[in-house]
Amino acid sequence: MQTATPVQRKTPRPRADALRNRERIVAAAREMFVELGPDVPLDDIARRAGVGNATVYRNFPDRDALVREVVCSVMDRTSEAAERELMETGDAFEALARFLHAAVDERISALCPMVSSTFDQHHPDLKAARERCDQLVEQLMGRAKAAGQLRADVGIGDLMVTAVQLGRPPAGTDCFSVDRFVHRHLQLFLDGLRAPARSVLPGTAVTMEDLRKA
Repeated sequence: MQTATPVQRKTPRPRADALRNRERIVAAAREMFVELGPDVPLDDIARRAGVGNATVYRNFPDRDALVREVVCSVMDRTSEAAERELMETGDAFEALARFLHAAVDERISALCPMVSSTFDQHHPDLKAARERCDQLVEQLMGRAKAAGQLRADVGIGDLMVTAVQLGRPPAGTDCFSVDRFVHRHLQLFLDGLRAPARSVLPGTAVTMEDLRKA
């Protein structure tokens, strides 16, 4: 009697590998969205990530899903930067300044147009990431105001619109050619945020809701 040959089964890929592939796709997409805009071919993103096209589509069934994941990941990284600074017990204004420098490096400006034009702004994932980020930045600002270091007439929208504007290169210039100026100009802005204020700002403090309605 012949012994049946055992059926050779493929060992399923460890979950860690799948997560690493997803992270590589998101990282590559973020880089290419910043460089080339939201319409970059998904095949090009797959090549940069070092994965097959099928892996991209298995993780993200359409472009909207990938763009949304990229935007949420940037917001999550920005939130993590805020959380790190909230854990510091030193100078509250310096913690806020370090956060803003980190936020500018996330290239939020390049992703903002995609939030408004590519997919549903009210998607639960996006809403949760946005609310978490807003709350953490408000805490950073509140701590600096309570310490008497941050002028009282600025809101979270004032900070974030500046981070966006500074990260956006002037028309006709390469996105990365102005990197060397961004942190210099951000520091000039930060000096203007310090209390006591040297001038009266026109209008009222800008909230994130103000920005989203604009």
